[in-house]
Amino acid sequence: MPPFLLDTDIFSLWAVNDPVVRARVAAHPAADVGITVLTLEEALTGWQTALRQAKTNDDRSVVYGRMALTAAALGRLPVVACSRAALDRYDALRAMKLNVGSYDLRIAATALDAGAVVVTRNLRDFRRVPGLYCEDWSV
Repeated sequence: MPPFLLDTDIFSLWAVNDPVVRARVAAHPAADVGITVLTLEEALTGWQTALRQAKTNDDRSVVYGRMALTAAALGRLPVVACSRAALDRYDALRAMKLNVGSYDLRIAATALDAGAVVVTRNLRDFRRVPGLYCEDWSV
């Protein structure tokens, strides 16, 4: 299990070759940095939405190009499943009314279940989750 899990925002920056995020990820062994299946779900849903909203072939071409970058990036990182234990933990966290979005809370629950650190720019929300460690690799 990778000890560092990129949230969707950081993964997106990494996928488009953000130099700061790329350098921070590269500072760790490849097996130590991954994503959750929830990030995969968010990425796929986001691209489907972008394609539906694209009005012109130029717009679609841009979306397909970025989608290709995302697909290539997905093949380079381990993907951690969201276990039943993580889903149960998500339910418990949701009941605490932490004011954290559902995908972020599922990512947090998966990281807690795996004993991993969430890498995110959204420290404000993730720090609301008891027992969760998080870091921002975009700075």
